[in-house]
Amino acid sequence: MWGSTIGGIVTLILSLLTAPLTSQAQPAAHVPRLGLLIPSSFSVVASQIEAFRHGLRDLGYVEGQNITLESRFGDGQVDRLPALVAELVRLPVDVLVVNGTTAIRAAQHATTTIPIIMMPSGDPVGEGFVASLARPGGNMTGLSSQAPELSGKRLELLQAAVPTLARVAVLWHRDAPRGLYLTETQAAAQALGLHLHTLEVGSPKAWEQAFAAMLRAHADALVVLPSGQIEGHMRVVAALAMAHRLPTMFGARGGIEAGRLMSYGPHYADLYRRAATYVDKILKGAKPADLPVEQPMKFELVLNLKTAKALGLTMPSSLLFQADEVIQ
Repeated sequence: MWGSTIGGIVTLILSLLTAPLTSQAQPAAHVPRLGLLIPSSFSVVASQIEAFRHGLRDLGYVEGQNITLESRFGDGQVDRLPALVAELVRLPVDVLVVNGTTAIRAAQHATTTIPIIMMPSGDPVGEGFVASLARPGGNMTGLSSQAPELSGKRLELLQAAVPTLARVAVLWHRDAPRGLYLTETQAAAQALGLHLHTLEVGSPKAWEQAFAAMLRAHADALVVLPSGQIEGHMRVVAALAMAHRLPTMFGARGGIEAGRLMSYGPHYADLYRRAATYVDKILKGAKPADLPVEQPMKFELVLNLKTAKALGLTMPSSLLFQADEVIQ
């Protein structure tokens, strides 16, 4: 009797001692790690990144609990992007979420196995990122901001804001896709009876020269073609435009508070929010090759009345009525 009692006590003690060891030996649940690569600075895309985080939260992902976000910013320096994406790949990350053509290109060269979500790309097919929008193929999918058909609308809106408009400078970055945008802008300018003066920049040092060329061409306003590279230095561009008293039209609202007159283009916060759905699908087992690339569904017109006043312009009521946001 005593022997059996002692044996039972010993068994109980051993079970209590080994229970914690068994639980400690069990591997912790894997927390997915997202790598976020942005060519500009955080301040340029702060609202869009918050929209992306909001999209993740709506899908049940909480940072620090069931998902981790590793962010890297190029601060407008394109040559930093390959090293930044290589750092994310080495961590490693489970998914790369990448903004803009140059950053997507760097990610494409860095890995063929980690899923890459474009957030967004200007021309994913033309740039060779995907085989087609419907069937991307490879390890890349996501969103496209491509909407060249808006180029004509931008000129119409600019003409409404500047009734004396006759000559328009068009600025693009040499590393950004421009073919369709430029073609559409040229066609719209011809239909509206406007003369275009096209200029290419490759570095901030060239911008002073570009604006001097606009002045020599007697430009009445400036259209900046969609470009993440220029967006990264928008305060410089806006300051130069104000110094030369040039009304400006941009393809995205980011930083319009910095002195730009107006912007019309895809609603980028919506694109960033929708990127979270790709993260969710991929983490649940979907392959990037099977997820179609989505195009913009929402667009926004933003007007800056403070800039208009500084330029001596009065925004017509028709424009104010169309605007999604008016900055006083």
